[in-house]
Amino acid sequence: MATNITWHPSLSRHERNQLRGQRGFTIWFTGLSASGKSTVATALEQHLLHLGLAAYRLDGDNVRFGLNKDLGFSEKDRNENIRRIAEVAKLFADSSTIALTSFISPYRADRAVARELHAKASPAADDSIPFVEVFVDIPVEVAEQRDPKGLYKKARAGEIKEFTGISAPYEAPEAPEVTIHTDRESVEECVVKIVAYLAEKGLVERTKEVK
Repeated sequence: MATNITWHPSLSRHERNQLRGQRGFTIWFTGLSASGKSTVATALEQHLLHLGLAAYRLDGDNVRFGLNKDLGFSEKDRNENIRRIAEVAKLFADSSTIALTSFISPYRADRAVARELHAKASPAADDSIPFVEVFVDIPVEVAEQRDPKGLYKKARAGEIKEFTGISAPYEAPEAPEVTIHTDRESVEECVVKIVAYLAEKGLVERTKEVK
């Protein structure tokens, strides 16, 4: 724990949101490898940008090339991986940007920590940051059939240890804000469902059709 530090306040989140003309929040995609998290998150990011909203996607693989390149895939490292990303997403959202994260994030406790970080955004927060959990729910058999990276095959062969869904657990969300099924819903249908939820909650205005 760092000591001898002091929080330096900046603009209030309300003031920043007004100046930028949008509210920042985090959309947290969780699901098995090959469930379609990144595909849907990318399509949603593009749609939000077309609406004129600032949005940025944080991808599970991409951040391991830089920010989290020192982490492996043990349970401890997975915990730290999610903690760091939750903190980064919170900063994006605090800046009035829509943060989209696509991470397996297999443990409920880690996702609860991410949600709690947004609820207590800063020592001087004027309100909490909305946190929208999107569960990309498909059977492991379907994910294994897709296997675009060949990871399930390697896991079955024992080449990858602690692989989620095979040799490590995935704890499904108990009460996600949105659930999508990419095995029977198209990418466009998934985006429509998420945007409908965001519009219902007043987080975005649904002013254009999803294409």
